[in-house]
Amino acid sequence: MLVLAGTIGAGKTSLTRLLSEYLDSTGYYESVDDNEILPLFYKDPKRYAFLLQIYFLNTRFENLEQAQSEKLSVMDRSIYEDSLMFRLNADMNRATETEADIYDSLLENMMEEIPNSSLQKNPDLLIHINISFDTMLKRIKKRGRSFEQVDNDPSLYDYYQDLNDRYNNFYKNYDQSPKIQIDGDKYDFIENENDRKKVLQQIDNKLKELNLK
Repeated sequence: MLVLAGTIGAGKTSLTRLLSEYLDSTGYYESVDDNEILPLFYKDPKRYAFLLQIYFLNTRFENLEQAQSEKLSVMDRSIYEDSLMFRLNADMNRATETEADIYDSLLENMMEEIPNSSLQKNPDLLIHINISFDTMLKRIKKRGRSFEQVDNDPSLYDYYQDLNDRYNNFYKNYDQSPKIQIDGDKYDFIENENDRKKVLQQIDNKLKELNLK
């Protein structure tokens, strides 16, 4: 089980698709475009932050369950990132500390139940796509989701900047599995074919090093 990690606009979905094709595996994707709660969250974060996080937690576990039947799977987000996202919302008063504590407790209890089930708890490899804040803003603007645009909501600028910083700390402190970091500024694997080949080769080499291929 390979898991992607990275801030908004890092290219997790694109790399998941590329890896799935390259490795002839199944890709699992976070529900965004068909997520009815996400636009509501951007309009009224205080009201919908907790509901959105529970929604993501539920879909994340559904993906984990489905992935157990696959010999090789690629997920476009790690379940370990969810607390990071929600703690940021609490720190920005988009959610309460009580909601964040309840969420962390729920996540911890659910993760503790996994060893007693048939579910695989940790990925075999976490792949973090690291991008600068400037690249993050450019990618968000380019993909054009209206509710994500700083032009429509200037407060998102600070939110995105803080989120990007926290992701760097997340990767540095992550110790639940082997990990590899991809330089998303240096390698434009979304639009540049040569960069795409180099990124896939980096991951391929890591998989061989870990005897996963």
